[in-house]
Amino acid sequence: MVETSGKPIDVMLADSNPLVLSAMSEIFERDPRFSLVATSATAEGFLGTVMRIPVQVGVVDWTLPALGAAKLIEVLRDQADAPRFVIYGDASGDVPRLAMQAGAAGFAARSGEVDVLLETCAEVAAGKMVFPFIDVRKMKQDPIQSLSRKERAILEALAQGMSNRELSKELQISTNTVKFHLSNIYEKLNVKNRTQAIAFFYSSHRGVD
Repeated sequence: MVETSGKPIDVMLADSNPLVLSAMSEIFERDPRFSLVATSATAEGFLGTVMRIPVQVGVVDWTLPALGAAKLIEVLRDQADAPRFVIYGDASGDVPRLAMQAGAAGFAARSGEVDVLLETCAEVAAGKMVFPFIDVRKMKQDPIQSLSRKERAILEALAQGMSNRELSKELQISTNTVKFHLSNIYEKLNVKNRTQAIAFFYSSHRGVD
């Protein structure tokens, strides 16, 4: 068991199923390692609360309405006091891999033991990444995943029809820097120009819509 020293770990839970949310609340309230700050049935509710009351760990259903967990993580990613996320979801399929790619710090299966969820949250609060076995080769097969955060932002803006000058103004960087980033994007995606990059963007399975 991961022991925590001093102050309990502040946790917020978000799940659209009221029975699951109630059961999880009881589980965390019984464990002295945690302090349950709040719960929510929606991503918007979670977002509104943690912007006012920061927590260390957010336990979130992958299919949380209406934004979804991936978008919620993206919105909070650049906040200085953003929580570390544990996705509580279906272990079958690609959900653990998609959760990792979206920026979650851990994953616990809904069908798993309660103790596994608690241990995962404790380890994530301690700075660890906790995921079931994931075939990283699949992650590497999508070139979009090789882009940096800024390169992804540029590619998305590019797909919206922005010119280099508009990109420069939007991102507050010089047009030469924009061209440098575009060159790197083209190389990573193995395309030759803006049109091909946009086509790749729309045809690629990005996983974190």
